Amino acid sequence: MKRTLLWKLLGINVIVIVFVIIVVWLSVDYLAAGYFVTLMEEYNISPDSSHDMFVASVHRYLVWSSIAAMVLAVALGFMLVKRALGPLTQMTGVASRISLGDYSGRVPIITRDEVGQLAEAFNGMAESLQHIEQLRKTMIMDVAHELRTPLTNIQGYLEALIDEVATPSRKNFELLLEETMRLVHLVEGVLRLAEADAARTDLHKSNIRLSDAITRVMEQFKPQFAKKTLQVETNYIEDKRPLHADLDKISQVISNLLQNALQYTPERGKVRVFTESLADELKVVFANTGGELSQEDLPFIFERFY
Repeated sequence: MKRTLLWKLLGINVIVIVFVIIVVWLSVDYLAAGYFVTLMEEYNISPDSSHDMFVASVHRYLVWSSIAAMVLAVALGFMLVKRALGPLTQMTGVASRISLGDYSGRVPIITRDEVGQLAEAFNGMAESLQHIEQLRKTMIMDVAHELRTPLTNIQGYLEALIDEVATPSRKNFELLLEETMRLVHLVEGVLRLAEADAARTDLHKSNIRLSDAITRVMEQFKPQFAKKTLQVETNYIEDKRPLHADLDKISQVISNLLQNALQYTPERGKVRVFTESLADELKVVFANTGGELSQEDLPFIFERFY
């Protein structure tokens, strides 16, 4: 960048200065010199020698002043342009480090102009990428740990059956099935994350009734709620106007919330689902009895890898 944009900007300044010098030079030769000759003739003074002396003197001073102006303009322009492009050069270096997986680099904010605002936005992007990368690594470690536990249990049961230490009873097969279902749920969770990324550009919106969508998903969870002896209460206000959204994606969101309520509500607990009208918006509330979230967890509950 120092060898391209910096010199291009300095070259533009030099071109402007040279153009101004040429205009002044021609003005002296054709306008000022002519006016000088007319003035000399008016006062009956021979203009020949005086004219040549005048033009030579003006040219000499113009050359030296032009050289001084050129040097000063290039020096000041170089310092100012280099200072202005400094954050951009640093952004290039930080971006290269990010592409290699190092998200710790930041660009110092020197000014509050457009370049400073760009540096601030760039730092915000780098912080978000670093945070997401940390959550991704944590998620991979958590998933690996969660996968390892049922796999280890399945391995232990199978080895015990092969060595005839355990009998092939219905209870042991049910334990194997339970551990297998844990693996299935973990894999489905990872797949849902991938599908959520793909869904951002694949939405099929239509006019739907949100209460109807909630009711339909609730019907699918009735057996699971009954098995856990959970009390389910619903209260939907009348939808004044339809919601323009993707029915499948909205249903997936509702399903995820109900699955979360089912998982973290203790037996004989209560799950409440109701809607509220807020001006031009419709608020849907999923509430359940159970343990409260800690203050440390609250800022991260909507992080995708948390």
